[in-house]
Amino acid sequence: MRDDAVSTLRRTMFRGGGMISQSGLRALVCGALVSLGAMSSAHAEGTYEIPAGAHFNQDKLAKVSEFFKNEVATGKIAGATVLIKQHGKPVYHEAFGVQDVVSKAPITDKTIFRLFSMTKAITSVVAMRLIEDGKVKLDDPVSKYIPSFANVKVGVEKKAEDGTKSLELVPPNRPMTVLDLMRHTSGITYGFYGDSLVRKAYREANIYAGDFDLAEFAERIAKLPLHNQPGALWQYGHSTDVLARVMEIAAGKPLIDIMREKLLDPLGMVDTGFFVTAPEKQKLLAQPVPNDSDFRVGRINDPTVVKKIQFASGGMVTTMADYERFAQMLLNGGSLNGKTILKPETFKLMVTDRVGPKSGVDRDYFYFPGDGFGFGLGLAVRTDPGNAKPPPPGDLGELKWDGASGCYFVIDPKQDMFFVLLEQTPTERQRVQRTLKQLVYESMEK
Repeated sequence: MRDDAVSTLRRTMFRGGGMISQSGLRALVCGALVSLGAMSSAHAEGTYEIPAGAHFNQDKLAKVSEFFKNEVATGKIAGATVLIKQHGKPVYHEAFGVQDVVSKAPITDKTIFRLFSMTKAITSVVAMRLIEDGKVKLDDPVSKYIPSFANVKVGVEKKAEDGTKSLELVPPNRPMTVLDLMRHTSGITYGFYGDSLVRKAYREANIYAGDFDLAEFAERIAKLPLHNQPGALWQYGHSTDVLARVMEIAAGKPLIDIMREKLLDPLGMVDTGFFVTAPEKQKLLAQPVPNDSDFRVGRINDPTVVKKIQFASGGMVTTMADYERFAQMLLNGGSLNGKTILKPETFKLMVTDRVGPKSGVDRDYFYFPGDGFGFGLGLAVRTDPGNAKPPPPGDLGELKWDGASGCYFVIDPKQDMFFVLLEQTPTERQRVQRTLKQLVYESMEK
């Protein structure tokens, strides 16, 4: 699926068998990392082939500032903050506009943003810690932890001669696994995009009603049909929330406690969590402009209202000061300031493409990583230059993800660089993200 098709779609909706031996894991990782070679004919069409060792031209980076100042001045967004770091040092760090148009308080590194699907990246890293610790295995069936998933059925659409559609429930070809949850091939979907009968079933089930926790939510999902056979299709949805329930059962503690122990506390991510309860912190929450306040994800996401549920797929908040640490850890391959979050072999396992041509996983119009990207265990990974015209910029091996609120990050190991965009603009997000990425790579030169 091309990046321009993804962008058009996202403007109207949200997007966020046996045990493998150690030698098998190494082979899996090495095999999937083969052929990240340089492109030869790409120079005339894009900037993703910039040789390693490129640096930023500060005059060209000024175009980033011009763009965001205009976005604020024309009322498209309330504000945003952008950080670009290379070789461990900031090369660009600017904030634009205000936290909200009512208070007019300026955006700072302590402004709190709702992450939506960038939450998935955090959850997935913590899941990898549990895999590394032997608490969870990729090939574990989900029913090992949540027995009701042993009875799940796949919804197959049937069309009658008169054109009416019905849903036939059939058994899965194989059990859903932890790997399926992490690479979004479980068949679990969302109900707020698309018009398939399974997605309609999600909407009609009213799965967000009441005050419920991850345990109850997983049970609600288990009662719904799968959109496709496990392993057959990359399908965005609540897989990460079911993964989070698996994590809770495996670790014997609530999700936020696992996150704090394995990731947030070691990295010093003090303002990252699911709720904002302190009055002084609530004043730091960024808000969209009033006519752009509906995030369109099927539910209200208000971090000031404490609920039992901790949506691992899209419920966290953060600051630039915090997410900078997370991004730098990813760029470093799993460590930061002498603290190892993921061992090198675990990190490679995470960023290995799992949905490529020989994986058996299909892609459709709703393949949100976009043209040129595969998907690992919670992150999109660039595997080829792509066929979009013009080619989207970036280097092979790039890691990325974004969310419904407009937050976005890109990790570029080849250039030892990352950038993070934090904003709250569901309507404008894809256009803003696409423009920022283009401007960032156009600012690099050898």
